[in-house]
Amino acid sequence: METINRDSTVQEIINDKDFGDFGRLLFPIDRHIDKNMTLEELTSSHVYIWYSYLQVSKTIEIINELKKRSKKETIFLDIYSEQEKIKDPSKNNTGLFFLKGKKNAPYAIVNAGGGFMYVAVMHDSLPHALEISKKGYNAFALVYRPNHAYEDLARAIAYIYDHADVLEVDKNQYSLWGGSAGARMAAQLGMKNAMTYFGRSDIPSCQSIIMQYTGYTKVSKRDAPSYACVGTHDSIADYHIMQERSKYLNSIHIPSICHVYKGLSHGFGLGIGTIAEGWINEAIEFWEKNMK
Repeated sequence: METINRDSTVQEIINDKDFGDFGRLLFPIDRHIDKNMTLEELTSSHVYIWYSYLQVSKTIEIINELKKRSKKETIFLDIYSEQEKIKDPSKNNTGLFFLKGKKNAPYAIVNAGGGFMYVAVMHDSLPHALEISKKGYNAFALVYRPNHAYEDLARAIAYIYDHADVLEVDKNQYSLWGGSAGARMAAQLGMKNAMTYFGRSDIPSCQSIIMQYTGYTKVSKRDAPSYACVGTHDSIADYHIMQERSKYLNSIHIPSICHVYKGLSHGFGLGIGTIAEGWINEAIEFWEKNMK
């Protein structure tokens, strides 16, 4: 396919030669998706349950951008070896979409939510990664296994660290992002020395975590600086919880910001067309202030 539009079907995109064998990972593989759906039909809360304010225009932009980039750079990375995937076929359903920024710039890993039932990469991580890359940073959107989410994120961090020279990223400066379930992943792996628990004490801790719409309550002196945002009409993540967590972090001198948006529901993503639009620029600025 030369150009993706709202009438392009899921099957056409999966079969697109620019996406090799990983085109299927652009869509929720843990949910039954009618491959004859158009992108217009796909971009719905019926498919991406728990999500709101979905934008087919952003989906089209992402896919066309990936197609364009695929002509000159690697846009998808396997985080597990062929031997590991043969031993455990579920690892075939993992990987990193890579939106390259400036050479040797810091990087971000964005983790979509989906209730640890599926991974909403097209709405909850790729849009964020695209915007981060536009700022010159290297951005990765992780496709993980819902039942092994933390393991897969740890592996992704280790993979980037071990291949930093080839990927041309600053392996010592990074942030972890996530919405809903993905925010929990970012918070856990963003704790000081978290990678030690995965046998990688050589990998530095992240500089910031960026959290959206989560009811994550754990907090400690090991937490990373945290930026959070949530809506007042979120029936899944109570905004008071996020406010209290942010307040406590500041009380123990860990920088934290929590933005609450009146009237927004769960899973608003970039918040395009809402009062939250532009929050991602503030989040990037927060990360920049906490860089080493």
